[in-house]
Amino acid sequence: MSKNQDFVIKALYVVSWFIFIGLCIESGALIFNFTYAIVNPIAAQNIYKGLDLSVLHQKQFAHFIGLMSFIVVISTLKAYLFYLVVKIFMKLNFVKPFSAEIARLIEKISLEVFSIAIVGILAKQYTKKLVELGYDISFANEYWSDTGAFLMMAAIVYVIAQIFKRGIELQNENDLTV
Repeated sequence: MSKNQDFVIKALYVVSWFIFIGLCIESGALIFNFTYAIVNPIAAQNIYKGLDLSVLHQKQFAHFIGLMSFIVVISTLKAYLFYLVVKIFMKLNFVKPFSAEIARLIEKISLEVFSIAIVGILAKQYTKKLVELGYDISFANEYWSDTGAFLMMAAIVYVIAQIFKRGIELQNENDLTV
């Protein structure tokens, strides 16, 4: 592998760690603030990055719990997704790139991305119903505005997982013939 490729891989590894840590911090902050807002209703005015669900907390506590649950779940799934990405970088071997472990991780990533998309679609529909009921919570859509991209990414990563499985088969056949 050339020095440029090695540098790019290491840079992507470091960036993946930064994104993973950032998403973990975001998830932790959302979980903490959600829990705190349950105990102390005044905290619902600024849950995270200006997210104000105080009206929903006062009028429909069950909807507050539902909406915040969607936000926390999506945030946590994204953090876990980047945990899997970091794990791939740790296991990556360019001498024998097609390993069963990498293929399993790529397949897990495709399922994780798909689950983020599905939860995002459900959250979007839930938010739409709440807006129809008269609650001004359209600003919560920023947490699941990219569901279409996640669906497409799930399909692409799934295809890559299948290519990796075929690569493993070819690599094993090649090892047996030599």
